[in-house]
Amino acid sequence: MSELPPFVLYYFAAFLVLALPVKVRSIILLATPVITALHLWFNVDTGILSTYSLFNFELTIMRTDKLSLLFAYLFCLASFISTIFALRLRDIRQDIAGLLYPGSTLGAVFAGDLITLFIFWELMAVSSVIFIWARGTKRAIYAGMRYLVFKVMSGACLLAGALVLYHSTGSLAFDYIGLEGLAGWLIFISFGIKCAFPLLHGWLTEGYAEATPTGTVFLSAFTTKVAVYALARGFAGEEILIYIGVIMACFPIFYAVIENDLRKVLAYSLINQVGFMVTGVGVGTALALNGAVAHAFIDVIFKGLLFMTMGAVLYRVGHINGSNLGGLYKSMPKTAAFCIVGALSISAFPLFSGFVSKSMIMTAMVQEDYSYLWLFMLFASAGVFHHAGIKIPYFAFFAHDSGLRPKEAPVNMLIAMGLSAILCIFIGTQPQYLYSMLPWAVDYWPYDMTHVLAQLQLLFFSALAFVWLNKQGIYPPELRSTNLDVEWIYRKFIPAGIHRGLFVFRTARESAITAVIAPMRSIRNSFSQSFFARYHLSESWPTGSMVYWISIILVAYLLLDIFVYE
Repeated sequence: MSELPPFVLYYFAAFLVLALPVKVRSIILLATPVITALHLWFNVDTGILSTYSLFNFELTIMRTDKLSLLFAYLFCLASFISTIFALRLRDIRQDIAGLLYPGSTLGAVFAGDLITLFIFWELMAVSSVIFIWARGTKRAIYAGMRYLVFKVMSGACLLAGALVLYHSTGSLAFDYIGLEGLAGWLIFISFGIKCAFPLLHGWLTEGYAEATPTGTVFLSAFTTKVAVYALARGFAGEEILIYIGVIMACFPIFYAVIENDLRKVLAYSLINQVGFMVTGVGVGTALALNGAVAHAFIDVIFKGLLFMTMGAVLYRVGHINGSNLGGLYKSMPKTAAFCIVGALSISAFPLFSGFVSKSMIMTAMVQEDYSYLWLFMLFASAGVFHHAGIKIPYFAFFAHDSGLRPKEAPVNMLIAMGLSAILCIFIGTQPQYLYSMLPWAVDYWPYDMTHVLAQLQLLFFSALAFVWLNKQGIYPPELRSTNLDVEWIYRKFIPAGIHRGLFVFRTARESAITAVIAPMRSIRNSFSQSFFARYHLSESWPTGSMVYWISIILVAYLLLDIFVYE
């Protein structure tokens, strides 16, 4: 039993959901992550290596260590909470995707070679896009197509890199890869696409904002975290990741502040938080890597909580634009309270979960003498408090009275949000339990007086800046507008350029044809009216004469063949 890959349980459950009646479906959906987690806890230990041969390749479908097991526990937890949140669904497509998608992430986490990783990498893409298409709108369909294109590009880079690596080294093992050769860069780009590196992030901000209210919760939990896991295993300590992570942490702040769609604000915030993880992986010390892994664990919970609160608002109200919301705390007080817990957690308030992981990354940067980049990360920490810690709950629930009085979120959604909120507070107050599960041994405690006071000062002055900017009318208001991001390049600029190029080509071709054909037609018309064409060519000859002369030519050819060429 110890070598049974966890993804098998999820895939088998998906088959059962497809075959069994609707009444049994909910039981299977809830039981699968619980049974898988129990299997991992009691039967699976570190050091397992399960391999099989395929076409002379030695593939490893089960490789366990503390890093893979921690992410496996996380994904089982995320799957369980997301399933509770989506329990009212009666959509077989999303039910199947809710099992295949987490199951594929577990397959990727335990993959010990790049080919196995590639297989689950692509299965994640195919199963996750269902959450976008299931919404059924035209925007969702097109967003899902673009989302899938990026995922296929990522898979193609991963496969190409794996083949180049095998050709040069004879190994497909998924361990430290580095950036020494072409294979390393191809695999790095593959991981970077799924990590939403700058200029490669359009699939996330667009796709997550167009997914179903429950689908976004699933999407936020798995793909980027698998990419962070892959970077931690394959590229830990690569300095370029520090600069990429700092950019990721900073640039989404400006978009999130002016964005009207609150789920898109959270999508930008997700890139911001992944930036902290990528930076930690780039620093590469035990403290930094533990911080990156811990922050990935915690981010799934508090970011899932925020996406659940906005999903509940979308479910009850029908839209999620900040300009049309406000005053919802009067009829959705529990959802508003859970949203505040998520906002405090993502803002790294002391006693909330974000505080105990983000500080590890920041401390590691100072220890490794990245103080100047630490200042940018400090700015990013203040920025996330503005757009996720304040903007999300303020404009959704408190900014003004929109007159909307929707019902409170359904019971199953409240239970899912409540579990996440409890975990945010528990991890924030008792971080030692999470620290004991981290892959690398490190002695760290976040609650020292200097760190607590510094963080409280940062948050206090950030809140003061928000209040002052808002009172002065300087803070960007919530407007019905479309913000131009990187997707404008491939949604508008490139198609417009292609259409313009085709138009110029067609125009040039027609001009060339006109320039060549017109004189030829004139010559043809003049020749057809000439004496030679009218009286010496076949146009003016009777049919009988034509048959007579053809017969003479055939007889002459026959005589030549008989007497001359014998």
